[in-house]
Amino acid sequence: MQKLHPTPRPQLSLPVPSDDALRVSRQLETLIHTEISSNGGIIPFSRYMELALYTPRLGYYSGGSAKLGADGDFTTAPEMSALFGASLAQLAQQLFTQTSPEIMEFGAGSGKLAFDILTECQQSQIPLKRYFIVELSGELRARQEERLKDFPQVVWLTSVPTTFSGVVLGNEVLDAMPVELVCKSEQGWKRLGVSTESSTTSSTPTLKLVEMHENDAQIAALIAQIPNAEELPIGYISEVHPIEIGFMRSVAAMLLAGKAASGRGGVAIWLDYGFPAHEYYLPQRDQGTLMCHYRHHAHSDPFYLPGLQDITAHVDFTAIASAGVNAGLDLLAYTSQAGFLLSCGITQILSRIPVEDSQRYLPASNAVQKLLSPAEMGELFKVLILGCAVELPDALLQYDRSHRL
Repeated sequence: MQKLHPTPRPQLSLPVPSDDALRVSRQLETLIHTEISSNGGIIPFSRYMELALYTPRLGYYSGGSAKLGADGDFTTAPEMSALFGASLAQLAQQLFTQTSPEIMEFGAGSGKLAFDILTECQQSQIPLKRYFIVELSGELRARQEERLKDFPQVVWLTSVPTTFSGVVLGNEVLDAMPVELVCKSEQGWKRLGVSTESSTTSSTPTLKLVEMHENDAQIAALIAQIPNAEELPIGYISEVHPIEIGFMRSVAAMLLAGKAASGRGGVAIWLDYGFPAHEYYLPQRDQGTLMCHYRHHAHSDPFYLPGLQDITAHVDFTAIASAGVNAGLDLLAYTSQAGFLLSCGITQILSRIPVEDSQRYLPASNAVQKLLSPAEMGELFKVLILGCAVELPDALLQYDRSHRL
């Protein structure tokens, strides 16, 4: 197995974790080393990422630490402003004329987006029958239950149901799904795995990336996502997204089954950061998009304190759209977050707050500016909408960029 980074990684100047947090990370690292050992000395990077993020009680999303806001590792749009959720509720109201009056959210996190959508539905008398949250983490579900205790419409699920007709939402959920890493070597494309090596500074072995040895058919299936893969330079490293693609097929099957059972349409709205394939796999992006977040610091070392940091990769929106369309859905729209929120009426919702009420208006206005500004989240984040038997409002279609996929 070829080691990809023979020189030691530079020391990261990041906040020091508490003793309890460090103990949890060491427990998870021991579990990872044990799995590597029991699998012939190597596991796929996707499996490492799954363990680091989702191991019960130890993984980043399954543990008890705060993830969002000032005390967490990053801030999402719902955490910045309640107007984000209110805008989605207003769009859902328009879509409910074609779908069942139900919402299903994946990746609900703290429950803030659900709270804001449900609050807007209540205040604007939007007829929302049920709000499903698909949640695997018991710790996150407990937080959500506390926050949403006053909304009897909320129903928790632990898996994707077989049928659903309504509005599916996923805000920053695709980027947190485990990815495969691939590298172009002189012998061709290789999948990357995680192995161990003895440390010169610690009794605990360190984790490292190595090339895996697989047959040509397996590699070809992975890199089919990459356009012009053979033209990229030797040493090029990037991500491919088979788990996201499989998830999208499951969502498509659920919506199509819902249409067959109810005669009502269904729509899935994905908000995340990413690119179309022709921008994702640029020659100059030769180290991929993998990024880690720890206490509001971003860096690129996925092996730093496993379980205590987020690990994400940008979304290949072309691959996700293709998966949905190939599974039978319609590509309804692809646009920027700014265009999406403007079409949903976020500025009109902001105008409900009197300008004279500066204590309320100024923070809300500043948050909306961050959500819409091309220099902030407005252009970095994209929105992909797939569905069946649904037509989007004209106000949204005017911002459509589907041709760029």
